[in-house]
Amino acid sequence: MTVTLDGTTLTIDDVIRVARGLEEVHLDDAVLERLDACRHGIDALVDSDLPVYGVSTGFGSLATTYIEPGDRAGLQRSLLRSHAAGVGDEVEAEVVRAMMLCRLRTLCSGVTGVRAVTAQAYAELLNARITPVVFEFGSLGCSGDLAPLAHVGLALMGEGDVRDARGERIAAGDALSAAGLQPVTLAEKEGLALINGTDGMLGMLLLAVRDAEELLRIADVTASLSIQALRGTDRVFRDDLQRLRPQVGQQLSAANLLRLMADSPIVAAHLDDTSQVQDAYSLRCAPQVHGAARDTVEHARRVAVLELESAIDNPVVLADGSLASTGNFHGAPLGYVLDFCAIALADVASMSERRTDRLLDPARSFGLPAFLAHRPGVDSGLMIAHYTQAGLVSEMKRLAVPASVDSIPTSAMQEDHVSMGWHAARKLRRSIAALRIVLAVELLAGSRALSLRAPLVGAPPSNALVRALVALGVGPGPDRPLAREIAIAESFLLDGSWWKAIEPFVDQLN
Repeated sequence: MTVTLDGTTLTIDDVIRVARGLEEVHLDDAVLERLDACRHGIDALVDSDLPVYGVSTGFGSLATTYIEPGDRAGLQRSLLRSHAAGVGDEVEAEVVRAMMLCRLRTLCSGVTGVRAVTAQAYAELLNARITPVVFEFGSLGCSGDLAPLAHVGLALMGEGDVRDARGERIAAGDALSAAGLQPVTLAEKEGLALINGTDGMLGMLLLAVRDAEELLRIADVTASLSIQALRGTDRVFRDDLQRLRPQVGQQLSAANLLRLMADSPIVAAHLDDTSQVQDAYSLRCAPQVHGAARDTVEHARRVAVLELESAIDNPVVLADGSLASTGNFHGAPLGYVLDFCAIALADVASMSERRTDRLLDPARSFGLPAFLAHRPGVDSGLMIAHYTQAGLVSEMKRLAVPASVDSIPTSAMQEDHVSMGWHAARKLRRSIAALRIVLAVELLAGSRALSLRAPLVGAPPSNALVRALVALGVGPGPDRPLAREIAIAESFLLDGSWWKAIEPFVDQLN
């Protein structure tokens, strides 16, 4: 399958398919014709004496420096070389591919003035699965993700390093040659068009939205295990009670919990137990917290979709062929929601950790053995798995400190306010990875606790999860290395096995 770019529409699913599924990209013929037509506006200015930013002037605070006509093509090569200044760890291949696809969509819009041949070469780089080496630090999220996109542009010229289709790091020129591709010689304005966008932070936001939506469904699943194992009730999740506070995400989460806990013998056995008048907040208020996080991610999705419909560059080519300066490269809209998501997910993780702690504490677990150990004292059970979980939650709280409230003026005060959206995106990725492990530990604890409640059992979906994990060697018993079990549980969530286990018993999950 291929993703076809028509220069206007691109969906989150398209980005996921190219970034993670490695699907190819096809440029519609109409796009190529549009690019050639829009290029005339740039060509008309190439030999002009008019000061046009990025065509006949320098960049940033050097915008008042006049560039002679003979130097204007070389200016674009110099731009990419000077801006490819990233340092630190390599950025993940899926992020680079998402960033490239988002940038290519804007190139195909026609407002950037790139030639059809350049856009086609960009698509061929993706299709050959050549991934430019991009580094973690270098973008301030304003004037676009300059350094990350410059490293991509450098590879397009046959310079810098890339990862080839086998994942090996080699020189870009060698990778292009091996794939039968030619380096691009950039024309006027094209270097600037390749880097002046929010595509890095947007690509990471799109990936994060997809991951967060999945993890919030999983959070409902792990919560359902814990609530049952802690002799909790599902009565508080009834629709008539949720309608009293019609927050959308809350209602969706509560409906999930009702489905997941329906026909649970262990819940039915304790419905009339007067020793538990009300469940603890981490059980009773799960829909309120999980739901608020859902609403936050939904807001982030709306912002991301709008950005996918945007054409970010500076200057832009207008319909009449003229060029106009913009400030659309500022990453504030993305930076805010990236930070907002990190805050919400940290709170979901915190609630998950509280449920896990309650499962392990014999003073609050209603008869479960200390730390869910086989022989408490001889065995420590999940004691230190909880330490790992707590450490990750603490890390997520630190990652929830907003990056977008910071700004460091750069470029001789020309760029005197920046978004730090790239940094917000990087920390959100770390937060999402941490949340998956936090939920994996709750999955271990909840499933083990339910097993220890025998002969009482949980709802059919819960029992299916317990059986699936036991089949993988995860369940009650004497102590063994927990790192392996946590890794198994994490993979169980990451590869979708959790859904395969419960799907026969749950018609859908919101």
